[in-house]
Amino acid sequence: MFTATDINHKNARIQNRFRLLFLFMTLMLILPGVVILLTLFVKGGSMLSIDFFFTSPTNGMTAGGIFPALLGTVWLVFVSLLAAVPLGVAAAIYLSEYASDNWFTRLINLCIINLAGVPSIVHALFGVGAFVIFFRFGTSILAAGLTLAVMTIPVIIVATYESLRAVPQAFREACWSMGATRWQTIRRVVLPNSISGILTGVILAVSRTTGETAPIMFTGAAFFLPILPQSVFDQTMALALHLFVVATQVPNVPDALPYGVALVLILVVLVMNSLSIVLRMYLRGKKKW
Repeated sequence: MFTATDINHKNARIQNRFRLLFLFMTLMLILPGVVILLTLFVKGGSMLSIDFFFTSPTNGMTAGGIFPALLGTVWLVFVSLLAAVPLGVAAAIYLSEYASDNWFTRLINLCIINLAGVPSIVHALFGVGAFVIFFRFGTSILAAGLTLAVMTIPVIIVATYESLRAVPQAFREACWSMGATRWQTIRRVVLPNSISGILTGVILAVSRTTGETAPIMFTGAAFFLPILPQSVFDQTMALALHLFVVATQVPNVPDALPYGVALVLILVVLVMNSLSIVLRMYLRGKKKW
């Protein structure tokens, strides 16, 4: 039976202080988000209804619903993920599993990190020059989605790369010793054991693409378009731009309307992220290590 000494008591007090400090810092990080959500619910919760979700804006966007903007946001997120996820995962596989550790790959990694910090307005101008003008997609869902994809690819690459590197090297060596090729090892062992990390990158990409305004404002989002898009070559409304418009550009808007649109925008992000998190937890539970 050991008796605690003065040093043990002192260390325990220090540990408790640091635990309380870290708890306080965590609560300070969570508190602004809780305050924002409560504010939106209080000021915009009255707008939530079936008609608000499934009707178009009317009376100069001072009344009606948000269905075209809601559907357009789903379109933009889907197109951006369809382009960004395969390219981002493929690039991460090359950097992690095939590329040698030399100055060229280190330069690529540096460029990826820097690209992740480029302001969204710069991506918007790139999207106009590349997709709207050069490839002649015009102002469309396709041009806006590809612009968002370029913006989110670095996030997916970094998350996927770190997830691939976290798979133990012994797993690869065991496969190679049994005669498996490098690609067979990646496809059957490495990717299944890193899928949860890849989904983390997808979650971050969804969160960013859903709330971006500048890239889509110049490449595919419309100020007001009550009709629904028929293909990826049409323009569309989007929740982020619609929120900006009703909050700053449209006169005589009911006070609750911008808060209601903002609340729906956050709820869309939460729903998409929740689905990805549930899938990630399920796949992580199937890991054998």
